[in-house]
Amino acid sequence: MNGARSVKLLGLIVGVVLLNIIVLSPGLLGVEIGGVSVLETSFGVTLVVISLLVVLYGSYNLLFKASVVPPVKEIKTHEDYIAALTQYKNVKVLKKDITLALDQVIRMEKKKNTLMVVLGQRFEQSELSYKKFGAVSYEVEKLFYLNIRGILNKLSVFDASEFSLFASQQRPAQFSDKLVQKKTALYNEYLAYVTGYLGANEEILLKLDQLLLEISLLDSTNYKDVEDMPCMKEIDELIKQTKFYKQ
Repeated sequence: MNGARSVKLLGLIVGVVLLNIIVLSPGLLGVEIGGVSVLETSFGVTLVVISLLVVLYGSYNLLFKASVVPPVKEIKTHEDYIAALTQYKNVKVLKKDITLALDQVIRMEKKKNTLMVVLGQRFEQSELSYKKFGAVSYEVEKLFYLNIRGILNKLSVFDASEFSLFASQQRPAQFSDKLVQKKTALYNEYLAYVTGYLGANEEILLKLDQLLLEISLLDSTNYKDVEDMPCMKEIDELIKQTKFYKQ
């Protein structure tokens, strides 16, 4: 269960508990179960039963019910990408790659936020340097998620169970060796694409680290313009190569 669901479940439980305290406490509404009034007893018992059902239903939805993952082309937010990747996390042959991809998404968000904080400390938002760095940050983030989208596109057209089937030693005996070889080669090609996207994103994260370092050293350098910074040149070249990426 992710952090958002934990908060929602905690909020639900706290809300139900507070409602019961307000209704059943003698110093507040003072509804008494088992008292003289049959109506009060009925209302109190009904409230407790409904509260229990609400907590059980909410717990089921938040703990066990799978999140609805939108199609790849409709994925937009950070949470959407996390949910889309997570659905492949339990596929044995993909577990390491998906774990790395999820870690990369989290690190990307942290580095982007850190970069914007650093820029805000060193420049005014109206300054040209701030705008240039901000534009680069936006383009790099777009390229990063383009790679994540590439991973999801590749995985979405290949059944996860087939990954496990052709990665295992217990392949269907009724298939010919030639067919198994072709399917295995295709399986390996898909995995190679995934590995390639992960490698590209790791390079992006590294360049963001380098960019943060170069920004911190601006006072001790004599760059005429931010475009002269080595890392800015490398990132700019990386962005220009985006059109050659296969999705």
